[in-house]
Amino acid sequence: MPKTWNLKIDSYFQANPNCIIATAHVDTFPTDLPLEPNIREPNRKSATYRQIFDSVTTQPEKFFSRHSGITLCVNKIKPNKNKTELELEVLEASEGGSDGIINGGHTVLAFEQAKTYKYDLTSARVKVTIHIGLVEDEAKDIALASNTTTPVDSRSKVNARGDYKFIKQYLASLEIEEDRKFRIAYYQNQSGAPRNAQCNVVHLLKLLYCLDRNKYNPDSNKRAKHPANMSIPSQISDTERERLTALLPLLSQALWIEQRLYEIIQEHISNPRRKGVNDLASIDIRKTTLLPDSKYSFGFGAPTDLALPIIASYRVFLDQDYKWILPFNEFAEDFLQHVWTNYFRKYLISEKTAGNTVGTKISRNQEIWESLYISAQSYLNQHLVKMVSSGKKREKLTLTSG
Repeated sequence: MPKTWNLKIDSYFQANPNCIIATAHVDTFPTDLPLEPNIREPNRKSATYRQIFDSVTTQPEKFFSRHSGITLCVNKIKPNKNKTELELEVLEASEGGSDGIINGGHTVLAFEQAKTYKYDLTSARVKVTIHIGLVEDEAKDIALASNTTTPVDSRSKVNARGDYKFIKQYLASLEIEEDRKFRIAYYQNQSGAPRNAQCNVVHLLKLLYCLDRNKYNPDSNKRAKHPANMSIPSQISDTERERLTALLPLLSQALWIEQRLYEIIQEHISNPRRKGVNDLASIDIRKTTLLPDSKYSFGFGAPTDLALPIIASYRVFLDQDYKWILPFNEFAEDFLQHVWTNYFRKYLISEKTAGNTVGTKISRNQEIWESLYISAQSYLNQHLVKMVSSGKKREKLTLTSG
């Protein structure tokens, strides 16, 4: 059933058949309106929120002239007889609606806090623009255009356009299929989502990009040999969505590689050569790290891109159709132990000894990506030679037996 809110006003006028602009009372403004159309959730730690809160609490009588106003979307509007109130009918998302606060989430949060602290807001007014009967795309379009007071990150804009829907749908099916739960942040200040960078949807995209052996192929592409310094597009085109959709079945393996690497690092720092000493660069034992799969949390902090060069080396084992040349479960653990023992661990130790921190350097250093890629090629070639030799032996045994 649609919900209704009453908005106390001084006056209003019909800007067009589907839009009303009103002067509303702040002290009775409904603060529980849904944020469904907004492209990010309000952040009480932001400068925008603090400025609005200070403005409405210190000089409430001047708030109307100093504030740009709030934008809402509703299903229907009904003025009362005296035209002192507007009854707003709002359809919830479950009812197919996209009604609520399009722009002004920080403002409404400031109103709520001011009321909680018992500030006198009776003289405060705010301009409210109310759109009637917008479809989802129209509401999102206004939200994208309106949020200009503080920067909106590109991830939030991509999410507002609905470009992450195919990823959300895939993860939802994966949760059911593999009995797991993901914690992914798709937009700014998303409640219930961790701030840990590994749980950002952009990080998921990077994991997939690392396995794109067709785009990043040193043998055929001299300009984009490795996904070092990769840039995530601010708009996912149909071509890009098609490419990512083809890569999505590899996401489980990419997540496994990252999770397993972190387990190996956890084992390493839990059993150091010298007690109480961490010999790995950029591994901070005072912090914690959460991975996208909610089962995995670790007692150390690490650079977001730490696992990317290793994951990228696994693309050597993929064919042009993104199918594994060798069964993944048969080589994945052994190869990871191989690159950790023979290269990656030594690299982190040497950087620590030199007094360096890895940080973003790991995603920019072409040498790291190249070394791991060559190591993967050598590992694959050795396995293929063994397979051929084993096949010849079986053939000789068959001939002798015959």
